[in-house]
Amino acid sequence: MYLKSLSLISFKNFDQADFEFSSRINCFVGNNGVGKTNLLDGIHYLSLCKSFFNSVDTQNIRHNENFFVIQGNYIRKGDEEKIYCGVKRNTKKQFRRNRKDYNRLSDHIGFIPVVMVSPGDSVLITGGSEERRRFMNGVISQYDRQYLEDMIAYNHALTQRNVLLKDFARKKYVDLDALYIWTEQMIGPGERIHKVRRSFIDNIIPIFRRYHEFLSLGREEVDLTYDSQLNGEDFRSLLEDAVEKDRVLQYSTCGIHKDDLTLNLGKHSMKRSGSQGQQKTYLVALKLAQLEFIKELNGFHPILLLDDIFDKLDQSRVEQIIRLVSENNFGQIFITDTSKDRLNIILNEMGREFLIFELDNNG
Repeated sequence: MYLKSLSLISFKNFDQADFEFSSRINCFVGNNGVGKTNLLDGIHYLSLCKSFFNSVDTQNIRHNENFFVIQGNYIRKGDEEKIYCGVKRNTKKQFRRNRKDYNRLSDHIGFIPVVMVSPGDSVLITGGSEERRRFMNGVISQYDRQYLEDMIAYNHALTQRNVLLKDFARKKYVDLDALYIWTEQMIGPGERIHKVRRSFIDNIIPIFRRYHEFLSLGREEVDLTYDSQLNGEDFRSLLEDAVEKDRVLQYSTCGIHKDDLTLNLGKHSMKRSGSQGQQKTYLVALKLAQLEFIKELNGFHPILLLDDIFDKLDQSRVEQIIRLVSENNFGQIFITDTSKDRLNIILNEMGREFLIFELDNNG
């Protein structure tokens, strides 16, 4: 699978722009602020129906414009697929495949899988547990439709249960039957989500370690652990035992919404012990493992987006990354960098097909 062409209208800093791509490696080069990362974000939009960087759709509309449009032509399993995304102020977001509207955006997620590697990934290490849950959700929802449905159902039930708990405190009245209804609706989806997350982490760990060993030249050991209240516990019992605590705190204290990942360098926390370069290597290896994992499930390569790949990495690690992703077991790749010469030298040495697009302040 690969993206043949991309068209942008009034998207972020682009007035109008059209690109034709290589099925292998494509590089966007130019000074900071010319829109290199915005192009990657446009590709991300067409895959996951949202920006990687800004969750408010209308904030991605070019200044003083009323809408944006992103269109991409893909080759997927030998067939041409035309994907359209349109966002207009005060209007529902539109997504189309081959000129036919999707009834639900969730029906599109996973059709065009993508993996983004960005300096913003550092929040997986430095941020709160919600960032690591978002990572798991983002990966799994690209290959497991039931998981996405379960997440929607679970979050709805959780929200309603928390509203009830707040009402109990405000009204000084407890309706355990009403609470039971929403508790029951959390259990089935929550148990399935936990099972899928645990399987995902168990399966991705050996792939992740293999990539990290290659990128770090075997100098470091890493680990990844799935932490959940449901590990070895019955979810129903956890919720029943926590009712009084939940009433006092006025929110649900147990469930997969409390899940987390522990990221270690050796036996120590990556957040506390890892240098910026070690953290970046860890995250790149994790994202490459994500790409291979999805590829094995789908039977074709996700698109790989590498934003500012030289940030916080020494030359040897960057060359290891480029060498790795330029091999035939990877699909289409998009890379951003400020230096055309640097990319030219590295990619010419690899001997792989590539295109370089030079951007200026006019896009």
